[in-house]
Amino acid sequence: MLKARRLASPLLLLLCPLLIVPSALTAAEGEPLRIICFGAHPDDAEYKNGGTAALWAEQGHKVKLVSVTNGDIGHFEMAGGPLAQRRAAEAKAAAKILGVESEVLDIHDGELLPTLENRKKIVKVIREWKADVVISHRPWDYHPDHRYVGVLVQDAAFMVTVPFFCPDIPRLKKNPVFMYSSDGFQKPYPFRPDVVVAVDNVFEKKLKAVAQLVSQSLEGGAGGSPERAAKVPPANPPELRVEHIRPSWSRRQSNEANKYRTDLINIYGEEVGKRIKYAESFELCEYGSRPSKKTLLKLFPIEASIPKAEQ
Repeated sequence: MLKARRLASPLLLLLCPLLIVPSALTAAEGEPLRIICFGAHPDDAEYKNGGTAALWAEQGHKVKLVSVTNGDIGHFEMAGGPLAQRRAAEAKAAAKILGVESEVLDIHDGELLPTLENRKKIVKVIREWKADVVISHRPWDYHPDHRYVGVLVQDAAFMVTVPFFCPDIPRLKKNPVFMYSSDGFQKPYPFRPDVVVAVDNVFEKKLKAVAQLVSQSLEGGAGGSPERAAKVPPANPPELRVEHIRPSWSRRQSNEANKYRTDLINIYGEEVGKRIKYAESFELCEYGSRPSKKTLLKLFPIEASIPKAEQ
């Protein structure tokens, strides 16, 4: 049974003005949070949410990463069923390292549309998971599959509570909190985080998980080449592949931390916020539940993510 943890010291309360004991919304009932993260392809949810997912999982919360398409054209030299099977296996291996569950929906890569049929699929997946928190792309992104995942998940908000919409799956009694994962696009408006989570403590775990997504993180996916694939280190020892991707992922996660440094300081306090190296960030979607800032932070693994002071 989960219990809300005490902060390390009274001083930490002063340093962290918005820091809230994680999971307080469910700790009273002794139930873990249930979080579902949607990505367009078998790598998107892992890339955007893998660190925070690992932190949640370490606390005993239940997390599922869902790929809305099967990724069957996402490679430079293979496609179809063999690629879909390969990417599903990669996502499963990554999820095992993160301590979460994985699901890949059988929709062709590049062919996702915001249809009523697909809306019902998303509603059913959210209901079956009994989600408290739902995360997806924003509906403004470079890839049509990304955009339509955002639209479909937005359209599932509220509908997950309607009794006679998809009546074969029991409705949720409360609309979950819907969040967007980060992106760098500026129109129609730029991403504005409501929560920024330090992932320093699980950065190594995330690297190991991302290294399992060989077709994408190492071979380059649809934008790869035989020359790039030839440089992929062998699978054993696994540390070779982790080190191969470390420079790019260190830059990626540190850029996010630096971009939202002010938010990190507001959440963790100045002393902690300034030394956070790596981060993932999330924006509240207005179509789900709208908790206060303090209540929202209770849903995220803030205390568990405080990086240890450097020795």
